[in-house]
Amino acid sequence: MNILADLKTWRFWKSFLINTFACGGFISAIFQFVIIVFPSQITNLQGLCVVIGTVVASVIFGIVVSWPRPIEMEYSAPKTKIKIVKGDLLAQDGHLVVGVCDTFDTELPNIISPRSLLGQTIHNVFGGDVKSLDEQLHHALSKLEPVGVIDKEGKKEKYGVGTVVPVRHAPRIIYFLSYCEMSQRNEAFGTVDGVWKSLVSLWDKQSEFGNHGPISVPVIGGGQARMSHLLPAQDSIRLIALSFMFASRQHKISDELRIVIQPSDYERLDRLELQSFLSSLSPS
Repeated sequence: MNILADLKTWRFWKSFLINTFACGGFISAIFQFVIIVFPSQITNLQGLCVVIGTVVASVIFGIVVSWPRPIEMEYSAPKTKIKIVKGDLLAQDGHLVVGVCDTFDTELPNIISPRSLLGQTIHNVFGGDVKSLDEQLHHALSKLEPVGVIDKEGKKEKYGVGTVVPVRHAPRIIYFLSYCEMSQRNEAFGTVDGVWKSLVSLWDKQSEFGNHGPISVPVIGGGQARMSHLLPAQDSIRLIALSFMFASRQHKISDELRIVIQPSDYERLDRLELQSFLSSLSPS
C-alpha cells in the first residue's frame, strides 16, 4: 500500500523520467563514440533490437534508481544516521523522548489522557505507577528553579518550555521533554519557537547522558499541544531532523535518530519528499 502511494506521486515520476532519459542519453553517447572510433561497427549499432535494448535498459535503470526505499539517510560528516519509521515509539529500543507540558503533570485521567503518549508511557513503561515516576521527576526538578506558578488543578510550578528531565529506565533513558505550556484549565498549547527551543535542549541532554546511543523521537506538535494546524507531521519531521543535524555538527549527539510516526500519520506523508529532504542535509 505504501509503495503504491509513492508510485502515484509526481516526485517518483519526475525522478523516473529524468533518470530514464539520462541513461538513454548516456547509452546513445557511447554508441556515437564507438561509431566515430570504429566506423565499421555502424551496422551493428543500428536496428530495432538496439533501440529496444536501449529503451529497456533505460527504463530498468530509471525504476531501480527511483524506486521508493525506506526513509533513511546515513551521513559521514557528522557520522550519524536518521531514520523515519512507522510504528509504536514505546516499542523502539534505545532512548525515548516523551513530550510533556512545562508543569510536568502526570495525573491520569483528569489532566493527562490515558490515550496520549505520556499516558501510554505511564501504563506500558512504568506499569501505571505514577507515584514512582513523580518521585523521579521531582528529584530532577528539585535541582531547578521554577520560572513561575500557575493557579490550576494539579501541579502548579512551571519550569519553562525547553526543560528536559532524563529518567533512567534501565537500560535506556526516557527524556521527558517540555515543549508546551499548560493553561489554568489544564489545556496544553505550544508554539513552533517553543518546539525548536525544546529540541535544542533535548540534543544537549542526549549528548550529556545518552552515550551516543540511538534515540527515538515522536512527531512533536500534535496531540496535547494542539499544534497540528501550525506544525503538521511533515513539517514537524523536517524540524526535528534539521535541529538534530545542526546540533550534530557542533558535537556528537547520537549514532542514530529515529523519528517514529504513528501508522495513521505515516500513510499521509510524502515519503519521497522526506527522503529528498534527508538527502539535502548532507554537507555540500
